[in-house]
Amino acid sequence: MGRGADETMRILVVGSGAREHALAWALAQSPQRPELWAAPGNPGIATLPRTTLLPIGVNDAEGLCGAVVEQQIDLVVVGPEDPLARGLTDALQACVPGLPVFGPEAAAAHLEASKAWAKEIMAAASVPTGMATQVTTLDAALDVVADAPLPMVVKADGLAAGKGVIICHARSEAEAAVRELLEDRSLGEAGATVLIEEFLDGMEVSFLALTDGVTSIPLVPACDYKRVGDADAGPNTGGMGAYTPPAVFTTELQAWAMRAVIEPVVAELARRGITYRGVLYAGLILTADGPKVLEFNCRFGDPETQVILPMLTSDLVAVCDAVARGTLAELPPLTWHDGACVGVVLASGGYPGAYTTGEVISGLDQVRDGVVFHAGTAARDDAVVTAGGRVLTCVGRGADMAAARTAAYAVADAISFPGAIRRSDIAVREVLAVEA
Repeated sequence: MGRGADETMRILVVGSGAREHALAWALAQSPQRPELWAAPGNPGIATLPRTTLLPIGVNDAEGLCGAVVEQQIDLVVVGPEDPLARGLTDALQACVPGLPVFGPEAAAAHLEASKAWAKEIMAAASVPTGMATQVTTLDAALDVVADAPLPMVVKADGLAAGKGVIICHARSEAEAAVRELLEDRSLGEAGATVLIEEFLDGMEVSFLALTDGVTSIPLVPACDYKRVGDADAGPNTGGMGAYTPPAVFTTELQAWAMRAVIEPVVAELARRGITYRGVLYAGLILTADGPKVLEFNCRFGDPETQVILPMLTSDLVAVCDAVARGTLAELPPLTWHDGACVGVVLASGGYPGAYTTGEVISGLDQVRDGVVFHAGTAARDDAVVTAGGRVLTCVGRGADMAAARTAAYAVADAISFPGAIRRSDIAVREVLAVEA
């Protein structure tokens, strides 16, 4: 909005989870000393310097537009996928023409909002991915399920908060999955179209890249843990922990991912008149036949962001501003800490099923080395209490994976609340691989 070089940048972060806390935390560390607003934010974000919370929901486009105007915001950083898919970037830029927004417009965010459309884009861009059949009726789905090889994957086409992917090892499981989506409409319109995909086996890697629609720059790769229990037992969650960097994802593989995945997709979108500005997140699987794309996300991952950003030594304010303004080519190369970073999620007992909230969290003031990012928390009287399934991400950085893992679990050990659960094996496989 046209501030002078010596004026403080005013930044609005949209979201309330641990990802947004990590974004705000990294932005607050900028040498530019920006003023931050977070909508709606959380108690952890509220502790950051020069930061104000705004009681505005992430899908309240009118309220967010009003805040941008009232607070004279220079840059908006959008965290969650839902407001992006609903067109928040488009609405903000219609309200304030030329406003830099870090986060793609709705047409580009459709890459995450529709898995079927993402498959179409990948086919057009010759990006390696699994075979899939798209269906919209139960009869058609049952016909595909009857002939598809096992195991198979049933996916809801739309946004389903991590609940729309079912790996089926028996035909009866696949039949039940498509009935639940297409007949029972368990996920509403998100499951009105269903993809039945081949099952791909291998290690999964989260590969995120910054792009302004022309220039693309990779971030350090990460791995997350989706199952609630150790050794990948139990149901899928939003993510129980993460680490960076995975040793198997070499610099050669990173170069391949940029050349074969990120750049072709950005170019295909541009060919269709869509300029993608933000983070493009490719969920990759390293199969025996080479890496393939499982899906795309149109935003920073959670919990990956909580381990990627503590490794960044570049100024995140300058980075996000360059992406939003389309000047990424002018940005100096990104710089990173050596070593590794590990994040351990503390969740409410019962998650991802039914859980209680309002439990008092102890030990937050005891953390000295490491950082705690808030997700499902709330302020009550003089205490911080649980307010969600995933409550906190406890993060440690170290000279190697073993040291980072030790640091992360030391942070987790310092914090407690009734019923807290966590995985005890985050990054163990990386430590064991080094020791082998």
